[in-house]
Amino acid sequence: MKNYIIIIFGLMLLGCNQQSTKEDINYDKFKVNKTAKTPPMGWNSWDVFGTDVTEDEVKAMADYMAEHLKPFGYEYIVVDLGWYAPNATAVEHQYHQRNNAHPHQIIDGYGRLIPAPNRFPSCKNGFKPLADYVHSKGLKFGIHVMRGIPIQAVEQNTPIKGSNFTAQDVFSYQDRCVFYSGMYSLKTNHPGAMQYYQSLLDLYAEWGVDFIKSDDMARYPKSQHLEEFILFRKALENTGRPMTLSLSPGGGISIMDRGTVNQYADMFRISGDFWDEWSDLKDMFSRCRNWQMYTGPGSWADCDMIPLGIINIRAEHGIGERKTLFTIDEQYTLMTLWSVFRSPLMLGMDLTRLDDFTLSLLTNKKVIEINQHSTNNKEIYNQEGIIVWRATSIDSTETYLAVFNTNDNESIIDLNENLKDKYDFKDFNEFYDIWTADPISYDDIKTISIEPHGAKYIVCKHVGSE
Repeated sequence: MKNYIIIIFGLMLLGCNQQSTKEDINYDKFKVNKTAKTPPMGWNSWDVFGTDVTEDEVKAMADYMAEHLKPFGYEYIVVDLGWYAPNATAVEHQYHQRNNAHPHQIIDGYGRLIPAPNRFPSCKNGFKPLADYVHSKGLKFGIHVMRGIPIQAVEQNTPIKGSNFTAQDVFSYQDRCVFYSGMYSLKTNHPGAMQYYQSLLDLYAEWGVDFIKSDDMARYPKSQHLEEFILFRKALENTGRPMTLSLSPGGGISIMDRGTVNQYADMFRISGDFWDEWSDLKDMFSRCRNWQMYTGPGSWADCDMIPLGIINIRAEHGIGERKTLFTIDEQYTLMTLWSVFRSPLMLGMDLTRLDDFTLSLLTNKKVIEINQHSTNNKEIYNQEGIIVWRATSIDSTETYLAVFNTNDNESIIDLNENLKDKYDFKDFNEFYDIWTADPISYDDIKTISIEPHGAKYIVCKHVGSE
């Protein structure tokens, strides 16, 4: 997340925090049951509702997805940040608190966040009723969770379920989240930290959660919290319930940590919050290039939610509803890159007001097929603002070329000439444009014209197998 007002808050508490050594926790490798064999597809509340989405709005999104998007593979409905905060407001996607106080959050008797009853009236004791509703539609239910332990739990010194410890034994003032002021850190070298996370994940399993977006685990630009993330993943595995685990935000994961992320995350962000600005989209090309060798079945590099259609609908909070700022060409570029890179396809718009054009982008069967089932996905050309990605079908009968123009003016590329060291295009017997379904002749391959910030997505069919 970006563009937040940073709330620095220090709360002094009396009491002795019980200490322990790192040897008290078993950090040995454990079996991880990955759920995401293909890139996850779904919807997340953040881009359109910010921190104050309601139960009725979530149900409306589930209703629409079940009827219109589920046939194409979309299945997750995810409630993002702030579902436990009765007074949450979305102002420029910042979490504002008056007088620099920490947010009012609802917790149970064991210091675990539970849904705000004024926004989720059927979920006073947990998200199970809403999860059941989503499941009744044949979909899966997800939530966003912050790293650490709620400030209210420490203030009230709540017991940690299943242990002899309390919240004041395991919390830490150090290295707190810089963009959300409602949590303290956990002492990962204290056995109570693991027991707290275990009680948390057991609760989510009881609710019927299928997807968890775990935030502030790979924070940028300063540091990561991968030891804490491993504890979180271990607690998830101990529940016995399959839950897709998404690591957020991104951009601060070092090369040395990529193996850890691949092992324990089902998907992981590679950037901060992605918004409908060309600079964000252009920057994503370098991120995808850097991560193309570190993504695949079971652990997907995530370009973040897709801010198309209608977003930021909370006009009463000073934002003002708007349609995506991306141009038509930039929208084609976004969906083409997310497809060929095989990023998770998590939608960030108001589904109930999708226009025909946006719906056509989200439901193009070939675009989704490449995203879900292609192989050999990589950047193969990058010169003078022209970038080409390649992928192939599983049976190698088709090659897919995503050709991008990141320049501010129209550009022409001769694919036959510029890719001659990779392909003899005479070995293909059919070409067509994925977005328009129009056939492309062999001669046209020599003069591909692309609008500024635009893309061409081309299927090349082979005479025979490679």
